[in-house]
Amino acid sequence: MRVVFDSSAFAKRYIEEEGSQAVDEICQNAQAVGLSVICAPEIFSALNRHRRDGHLDLKDYELIKSQVVSDVGDAMLLDLTPTVLARAIALLETNTLRAMDSLHIACALEWRADLFVTADQRQLAAAHNAGLPSQLV
Repeated sequence: MRVVFDSSAFAKRYIEEEGSQAVDEICQNAQAVGLSVICAPEIFSALNRHRRDGHLDLKDYELIKSQVVSDVGDAMLLDLTPTVLARAIALLETNTLRAMDSLHIACALEWRADLFVTADQRQLAAAHNAGLPSQLV
């Protein structure tokens, strides 16, 4: 099974919260994991926000950072090609989505993912509308 995670779902591998166990199980059962090239920067943005807010210390940040870098290195990175950008624009025209969310879905569609995983209800609905099998975590 080829699985694409959006950033909100993939971040659950590193920050224990509702849905973390489901994300780990999906990763273990996946034949291939695809991540949009924007996934890691979005995760690091969230992690650094947690650091600034005092919810994550530097030691834990560095540990998580090395895990993210390793996992991203093992994943198929999905580029923002002209076709992906055209799909993202079409998704924005037909759904209530943020720009980055449309890019994750467009990458999953272009890669022909068997499953798209998100933690965002609007993104889930847009993925379903696009005919992409998807799961909320």
